[in-house]
Amino acid sequence: MTGPSNRQILALAIPALGALAADPLLSLVDTAFVGRLGPVPLAALGIDVAIFGFAFALFNFLAYATTPLVARARGMGDIAGAGHVVSQAFTLAASIGAAVGVALIVAAPVLVSLFGPEPNVVGPALEYLRIRAVALPAMLVMTAGHGAYRGMQDTRTPLVLALVVNVLNAVLDPLFMFWGGLELAGAAVATLIAQWIGAVAFVILLRRRAGVEGWRFGRIPLGQTRGLARVGSLLVIRTLLLVGSLAVATATATRMGTVTVAAHQIVSQIWFLLAMMVDALAIAAQALVADLAGRDAWRAARGLSRRLHVWGLIAGVFLGLMLWTAAAPIGRLFTVDRSVLAALEPAMGIAALMQPVAALVFVADGVLMALVELRTLALSTAAGFTAMALAAGAGLAFGWGLPGVWWGITGMILARGVVLALGHRRAFSGAR
Repeated sequence: MTGPSNRQILALAIPALGALAADPLLSLVDTAFVGRLGPVPLAALGIDVAIFGFAFALFNFLAYATTPLVARARGMGDIAGAGHVVSQAFTLAASIGAAVGVALIVAAPVLVSLFGPEPNVVGPALEYLRIRAVALPAMLVMTAGHGAYRGMQDTRTPLVLALVVNVLNAVLDPLFMFWGGLELAGAAVATLIAQWIGAVAFVILLRRRAGVEGWRFGRIPLGQTRGLARVGSLLVIRTLLLVGSLAVATATATRMGTVTVAAHQIVSQIWFLLAMMVDALAIAAQALVADLAGRDAWRAARGLSRRLHVWGLIAGVFLGLMLWTAAAPIGRLFTVDRSVLAALEPAMGIAALMQPVAALVFVADGVLMALVELRTLALSTAAGFTAMALAAGAGLAFGWGLPGVWWGITGMILARGVVLALGHRRAFSGAR
């Protein structure tokens, strides 16, 4: 059996690219508006984005486990089984979102203090965090929706909904922040409203699709979610280590002062936007490689994996060059503070250099996710966390500043890449 054509890959990857770019774009838009308020609100936003990034990535198995499980079931012709996976994902999303949202509101002071912020940063950070926590169930429901549609090899619907959410957020941000006088809290209110609208839209559209295809969609008893929860448990370990590495980077920058963490916030949001764009190929891998695995077409799956890695390398080189050449004007889009601009320039260069390697790592993640090689994924993030922790300690001890933080992130990516490469070879060693 031959693998999917390039046209089929692009039909999934291009809309997925838009949807993936739209997710970090929401935080990027907030960063652009908040940057006009000064370094203190920007530093507060940096802490909150790290906390919500941790919460989002911790439960990202709602997308990353759902996609290959739905795709493999549909590849085997089990439409009802695929539908049951979707119902599991939405039930877990609503339940986890409500519980963790309450926990964030209660534990907000402790969480913010973990980053060691300066006293004038604490108040704005707490206010934003507690407002955004109310949107956590909606955020996780949308995550499950993305996973469900990707497994059905439909990336256009999630793209449309992601664009709607981002347009709403971009319109509401200045309304609440500047005209409403809420400043940083206004950005949180705007995001809350936009995400709840997106979550409701996902539920309505999936109910309609279930009716057309003849499968049951809806909330189910938590006891029936064990299958997805079992797969998700290893992904939770993986994401704990991955986001923990990035949280270590933010905490290290925070301890270097308000200017440093403000610059780190800008660079990290730009880097996430560019690097995650390549994850569109990983989404295509999750859906298409899992479908081929469900059909027992292993030779075609291996060929598709190689093709996607080549595409990933090309995309990473292009994005790296783009960031390298446009670093200065991009920085000025987010702040006019000269001290912040001076701090972010060298870090931006390091972020540009790592783009090709990051792209390969994202693609390898997607392929191994499709094959449900979850232990390899967890081991790769363990290696990355170790590299980041060592670099953070050395950076603080020897005064390497923000460049030291970003060389640490580079080391994390390289460590993950080595483990993933070994896992990829092992996974396809017996391909027929």
